[in-house]
Amino acid sequence: MAKPAKARKTASLQHERHYFSLGCRLIVGIDEAGRGPLAGPVVAAAVALPLERQDLAKALRGVRDSKEMTAAQREERHDAIKLVASCWGIGQSSAEEIDQRGIVAAIKAAMQRALDNTLGGPNIMPDCLFLDAMLWPERRDIPQVSMVEADKHSLTVACASVLAKVWRDRYMIELDAKYGEYGFARHKGYGTAEHLRSLRRYGPCAAHRRSFKPVYELIGAQDNAASPWRESGGAPVLSPE
Repeated sequence: MAKPAKARKTASLQHERHYFSLGCRLIVGIDEAGRGPLAGPVVAAAVALPLERQDLAKALRGVRDSKEMTAAQREERHDAIKLVASCWGIGQSSAEEIDQRGIVAAIKAAMQRALDNTLGGPNIMPDCLFLDAMLWPERRDIPQVSMVEADKHSLTVACASVLAKVWRDRYMIELDAKYGEYGFARHKGYGTAEHLRSLRRYGPCAAHRRSFKPVYELIGAQDNAASPWRESGGAPVLSPE
């Protein structure tokens, strides 16, 4: 006799329910995707859930840390998250901005853009931010809860994790149509053996982060700022819709 299919794990609402009981009604979870790749943007997503819904976990069944979900599972749950969420938003920082500001500052800029897009502007304040293993001192005006592996322990952050990952993956697939020689659709800009071989063969394109070591070493530190790049012809832009 076949064993029944194992139910898909869903991230917890325990922390959300606790802070909701303390009077926090607008809790925004923020997470990012694309911190480590050699190419493409870093993308942040911000999500607020309707915590008054008793069936919330059921409506978002299977949503958890995006790294624990397959690409098909993320795509499947992506639209449901947008439909269920009270509000959501996407923000990104380009490879050029990462090179100019550094990855940490670029992530925070993407987070701020995601938050502004979620709330409709800078003048609406959430009651609390749920963040993944970090604090955001630039936004000390907003109460913050930092959790290690928040995308595993908070459904709100897990939803943000999925939205950020899906948005970025779709962007990299679009980028692959322009720079097919690098295989962006397959490795999404991460430093795989395939990607490194392509870098050595073709050199970096405009989507590469030339401040990241493998790219920096390839184009040469002696005249890094003036190194010739493959012409971008305009970076592809995806709507977060």
